[in-house]
Amino acid sequence: MMGIMLFLIGMLLMMSILNNKLMLLFMQNLMFMLNFFMFMFLLNMKYINYWLFMYMDYGVDKMSLMMILLSLWILSLMYLSILSMLKIYLKLFIIQMLMLSFSLLMFFISMNLLSFYLFFEMSLIPIFLMILGWGNQPERLQAGVYMFLYTLFFSLPFLIFLINLYLNFNTLMLFMFMMNKFILFNNLFMYMVMLMLFLVKLPIYMVHLWLPKAHVEAPVFGSMILAGVMLKLGGYGVMRIIFLLIYMNLKYNLMLIMFMMISSIIVSMLCIRQIDLKMLIAYSSIVHMGFMMVGVMSLFISGMKGGFIMMISHGLCSSGMFCLLNFNYKRMNSRNLLLNKGLGQFFSIMMMWWFMFCVMNMSAPPSLNLVSEIFLIISMMKFSNYMYMLIFLMAFFSGIYSIFLYSYSQHGKNYFFNYMFMFNTIDEYLLILLHWIPLNLFILNLNLLN
Repeated sequence: MMGIMLFLIGMLLMMSILNNKLMLLFMQNLMFMLNFFMFMFLLNMKYINYWLFMYMDYGVDKMSLMMILLSLWILSLMYLSILSMLKIYLKLFIIQMLMLSFSLLMFFISMNLLSFYLFFEMSLIPIFLMILGWGNQPERLQAGVYMFLYTLFFSLPFLIFLINLYLNFNTLMLFMFMMNKFILFNNLFMYMVMLMLFLVKLPIYMVHLWLPKAHVEAPVFGSMILAGVMLKLGGYGVMRIIFLLIYMNLKYNLMLIMFMMISSIIVSMLCIRQIDLKMLIAYSSIVHMGFMMVGVMSLFISGMKGGFIMMISHGLCSSGMFCLLNFNYKRMNSRNLLLNKGLGQFFSIMMMWWFMFCVMNMSAPPSLNLVSEIFLIISMMKFSNYMYMLIFLMAFFSGIYSIFLYSYSQHGKNYFFNYMFMFNTIDEYLLILLHWIPLNLFILNLNLLN
């Protein structure tokens, strides 16, 4: 903890010495170096899946290490995305990024439920500031308020529940609850309080209204971290506490699974009628996170593995799609599907990248999305033989909106623009390539994700 604080103080001193461009390059290279060291740790933990490096209330296992790796990778790509974009308030942006990095890192290594909760809530503040500070529309204040109210409404009962938990068991350490299998909660109110805190952050259907608003008003780096990491905090939280809720889950999981499957199909159909490209990609995140929660709620090992792999794959895929959309927005000044039409005739290389990310979004090989959906479908068929119709409908509509997104934006005739735009830059190609590489090459060694 002291080392992290000294590092942050050193970074603030460094900011007062370096100019803006050098500071950005320094932060970007630092993040990629941290990624390299974390990946080395992951290779050493290939066949180990228990808590290591435990100190005070903090420790690391394979799941938390993979989420830290994903967070650092997306944060590195965020620095790369603003090289040619952010001109003002750069030091404020870097302070915000340091705060976000600190809260995400501490959340993923927390073994104490109280610090787990506090850093979970702390990570909201930098995202809120990104939306308010770098958003373009006056509606960004409404989007920020929606995000805060939805999260805080469900987080305060969870704090009361933690106090009650401590009074009853005299501990809030996660591994203590893991070792004591007899601690099972059979209170419906507690069950809903524990789940809803994390399900709002995913989000699931009916508490999802803050997500499209936040995505539409956020700048590209805000959408990257929101889709790439922040939505995964909810899934990670559910995976950590699900063993406390096994008794209630066995009682109510059929109801929840049916609700999430049907709601994912409804949101898939909503995606098909969107004309705002950012809203379409945001709604597709709700579909994928709903499917991920279906696997986790099934309580099968295959469902847990599939849900975890989907968190990693969707974080990279959706972040890459928001980057591709931003490349178009910088040239067209619009996210409207009617204006962003027939772009393949202007950006032929980007047309290829759009195709690759759209087919990865519908879980085509060799992406990690395919592996995750195979595991999730296996867990669903284990859970009930009658789920195949819902699985078919969800896969079908997911494929339709991905094909719709690609074909309408890249093909056809553009009646509004008949001249060539500025070409894509090297940093844009590098940014999209660094999304694609881990998303497709992790399939070569899936033991790292087990």
